[in-house]
Amino acid sequence: MNMRSLFLPATALSLALAACSQPAETDKTPTASHDGEVAVDGKAANMPPPAIKPTDVPTRGGDGSPIELAALTEADVGGAKLKGELACIFADAEGARPILLAQGDVASQDPSRGIVKVGDTVEPISANGGFDAMAKGTKFFAKGLELRVALVGPAAGGGESPPRPATLTADRADGAQRVFAGLWQCGP
Repeated sequence: MNMRSLFLPATALSLALAACSQPAETDKTPTASHDGEVAVDGKAANMPPPAIKPTDVPTRGGDGSPIELAALTEADVGGAKLKGELACIFADAEGARPILLAQGDVASQDPSRGIVKVGDTVEPISANGGFDAMAKGTKFFAKGLELRVALVGPAAGGGESPPRPATLTADRADGAQRVFAGLWQCGP
């Protein structure tokens, strides 16, 4: 997975989530006509419906301070010098910079290694098993933090490594927990 593929547009996820949501009766929800135009209250418009972004669950428990995971920059990724044949990323939307990046070897029991940015600090993470153990979601360990990736839906699109809806649950050593909604994508 090259860095360019980590920063692609978020169209597929937005459309998939929009198709699954149930609007409230008082919402003025856009509807698509047969010719692809969008109508709000019967008025045609040449714009797609607004993207629906999943929300994450705020930090609960612990000392009351929030668990903050920031997007990784290209400098963070380059500086980590991660090794492994294939990579997995967790991002809050398709095309967004990853929050978590890990790499591992196929058919290996060696731990996968990666990084996550807690606040302003890039922390190393690891997971048992190689790439194969990561592909369907796994548990990563960092200093004072456990991160669990769980798949919550089918792939959003086709291709060699389509993103899948997932959650990233961060458990801090003091008992705090926060759940992030996003996409898990693994491959070259």
